[in-house]
Amino acid sequence: MATLKDFRNNVKPNWCPGCGDFSVQAAIQRAAANAGLEPESLAIVSGIGCSGRISGYINAYGFHGVHGRSLPIAQGLKMANRELTVIAAGGDGDGFAIGMGHTVHAIRRNIDITYIVMDNQIYGLTKGQTSPRSAPGFKTKSTPQGSIESALSPLEMALSVGATFVAQSFSSDLKQLTTLIEAGIKHKGFSLINVFSPCVTFNKINTYDWFKDNIVNLDQEEGYDSSNRIQAMTRLMETGGMLTGLIYQDTSKPSYEDQVPGFKQESLSKQNLQISESEFERLVAEFK
Repeated sequence: MATLKDFRNNVKPNWCPGCGDFSVQAAIQRAAANAGLEPESLAIVSGIGCSGRISGYINAYGFHGVHGRSLPIAQGLKMANRELTVIAAGGDGDGFAIGMGHTVHAIRRNIDITYIVMDNQIYGLTKGQTSPRSAPGFKTKSTPQGSIESALSPLEMALSVGATFVAQSFSSDLKQLTTLIEAGIKHKGFSLINVFSPCVTFNKINTYDWFKDNIVNLDQEEGYDSSNRIQAMTRLMETGGMLTGLIYQDTSKPSYEDQVPGFKQESLSKQNLQISESEFERLVAEFK
């Protein structure tokens, strides 16, 4: 059985010291081990941005895609080999800007993958511009007088399009983050996990201390029902989206793969894809 060490490789992350993404990497490795996975049974697909580098820092199958396209790749990978555990990862710019269309449709399809968004509320790799998660008035190189746009509410959006697993955590809370990722892996459907992952270099507003002062932790609330979609939406709106923990889970909806007629459990790599000459002729005849 694989341990935490089995998911480590010799590639040293080049994130800035103090970046929240270090904790996300550690949480994925811990969750994979806790879930009983082996390195060869896990695939990490990432997009572009500081967070996009994470696919190369974990000992598993890795694919570093292009900006905003980690989810199409991850979905295709899962459909081709449903035996793999597939985790897509990226930043808030990657998933909620150029990749937003993919995010919405992956959620509503409910394909059995886990999507981890490292939300630092800024574009870090390109040296500090506003992202869809930046608050009004946020000053950056691209908005020196302050952003005039509203910040996106991704978890409210996810609930509105039929998400079956919605969670949020903070990179400083490694225990909670690991637990949520493990739960997302085990969930039979699409799991969205947004992670407050501070950018210590370019975002001097949404700092570790700022998050600690503003986060509302569901783990400390009594009577919360994570199966109640209305309650989940209400608490998100009441807290301005600053809610951490398992926010919503629906285990009644089947995954996309389980609804595709004739979709085999066996991966394509193990199937006999040859067809007889008579079958080939029959297929060709359909186009005549």
